[in-house]
Amino acid sequence: MDGQHNDTNNGEFTAEKRASVKMIIVHLDLKGAPPKVSYLAEVLPLFSSLGATGLLIEYEDTFPYYEELLPLRAAHAYSPQEIREILRLAQINHLEVIPLIQTFGHMEFVLKHKEFAHLREIPMYPNSLNPHRKESHQLLHAMIRQMMELHPGLRWLHIGSDEVYYLGEGEESKNFFSENGQTVEDLFICHLKKVASHVVSTYPGVKLISWDDMLRGASAQKLTDSGVTKLVEPMIWDYTPNLDVDNRVALIEKYSQSGFQKIWLASAFKGATGTSQQLTLIGHHLENHKRWLEVVQKISHDILQGVAITGWQRYDHFSVLCELLPVGIPSLAVCLVTLKNGAYSEQVAASVQNVLGMSSLDTENYTCEASGSFPGSDVLILITQILFFLKAPTQEFLERNRFVMGWFSSFHRKRKMIHPIMVQQIEPEAVSLLSNWTLLLGDLQAALLKIFPDVAVDEWMEEHLMPYYVQLQQLVQDLNTALENQT
Repeated sequence: MDGQHNDTNNGEFTAEKRASVKMIIVHLDLKGAPPKVSYLAEVLPLFSSLGATGLLIEYEDTFPYYEELLPLRAAHAYSPQEIREILRLAQINHLEVIPLIQTFGHMEFVLKHKEFAHLREIPMYPNSLNPHRKESHQLLHAMIRQMMELHPGLRWLHIGSDEVYYLGEGEESKNFFSENGQTVEDLFICHLKKVASHVVSTYPGVKLISWDDMLRGASAQKLTDSGVTKLVEPMIWDYTPNLDVDNRVALIEKYSQSGFQKIWLASAFKGATGTSQQLTLIGHHLENHKRWLEVVQKISHDILQGVAITGWQRYDHFSVLCELLPVGIPSLAVCLVTLKNGAYSEQVAASVQNVLGMSSLDTENYTCEASGSFPGSDVLILITQILFFLKAPTQEFLERNRFVMGWFSSFHRKRKMIHPIMVQQIEPEAVSLLSNWTLLLGDLQAALLKIFPDVAVDEWMEEHLMPYYVQLQQLVQDLNTALENQT
């Protein structure tokens, strides 16, 4: 990985290419850990100053659905007033808002509820919507209507449609195929066209974006004949550091030949390197953006509408929380400034350090010297301290310490037995580690609660940190019990 490579020799190309990326959109994935509006008020000016021109907001269950859609609304969802405030903050920071609403795949937050479970493609799985039911389309129309009500004056709406798992495996789909002789591809395009046609006819002037992965296998002729190219703008996503540049250029050329007037690209700044990732490796995401810039260099300036920098909070509705937004901000800053400048260089790194108030910027490793003065930097510092200076030593102590393993194993603990002299070998380190955990967990919880709702803080800490703390706490308790048992 050449994250530190100086690309200043590409100056002639980058100046030309900067103009071709008309819109640089930051994706806010709100499922699981929606930032408080007060925190967004702090970071949106930062996004804007770093080069962002818009926000792609994926609300999922944090949107204030009402009436027949009330079951979709999580307890920690934003209120309508908060949505309006977010839109106001975006406007004053010159950030165009594009809501993202899933309309086919990744419908778990809808289809998990008993009221809508009968609309699943496969009865057992809440992933994908059954496209054959009239009620499915009525549901989508209601979701879109409520989203549009709170977002007046939109220019774009993203209708999701990625990873429609198990499509075609439901009984109604199998019947559809046998009667019509069509394919899964045809079924996907048919549904996408129905949803898009409804939006375009109901909300004239609104342009639609959809993820492109379910369209990639279709021929240019099939896409042209379907008419879908007149209804949506595909967003091509690839979050890998070694993406195939020529393959992506060829895909864009196919989309152009099929009749799509505009396309979008989607990179990632966090949430794409592991379901339970806790720290962001900047170099991975920097390489992803450098490859996308190579793609930009090779395609027509006219077809590229913009780039969305995604930042996933969960892989799907049921997976664990990964890197929290404050942890990913240094990576986002590097990605934004790299896109804005058309290349990564020492000057880009220096400018990011200056804006974020960081003493150093390591793109190649997870650093144990996290710093910064950006909003939420205390969260990054505390998580880094815990992972480097507490989690690893605690694992070492619990799993490899010779006194713990040899004289206070699970066998000994179950029977509350220990040689008293071994308490002196085990207790000081155990108590010291536990004290440090108690202090830092308290500080981190307080910092997180300034940014996220209680439920998100509780989940993240329980998933990623509490197992180590609880094990240590139990060891100390067992130690004291065993010692009392010997006297």
